[in-house]
Amino acid sequence: MPAGTLYRGREGMWSWVAHRVTGVLIFFFLFVHVLDTALVRVSPQDYDKVVATYKTPIVALLEYGLVAAILFHALNGLRVIAVDFWSKGPRYQKQMLWTVVGIWVVLMIGALYPVLGHAAREVFGS
Repeated sequence: MPAGTLYRGREGMWSWVAHRVTGVLIFFFLFVHVLDTALVRVSPQDYDKVVATYKTPIVALLEYGLVAAILFHALNGLRVIAVDFWSKGPRYQKQMLWTVVGIWVVLMIGALYPVLGHAAREVFGS
């Protein structure tokens, strides 16, 4: 496969950027998660305060963003694998990208209530 085949066109460029950005965001989340989990051994009271902040509606929106990042990164990663290892992958990369986006949208719609339901009840009442 010639260099640059995977990311031809505007869609390919944006999928490349989105894949890198979501990877960095996921790494940042994992770093913060390790730090806050380690806090329980240092100061259980501070750990409880940190965990309490995670139950706010704003953090619920951030969790929804995390779900979005993980889902896109995983689905696009499967697409990249298909392009790299399937002989017809480069030919169908654009169609596979739009398939990934379609599946991602459906899954994100399905994640709305499970991830944001608690926050919506807190903001708008039961």
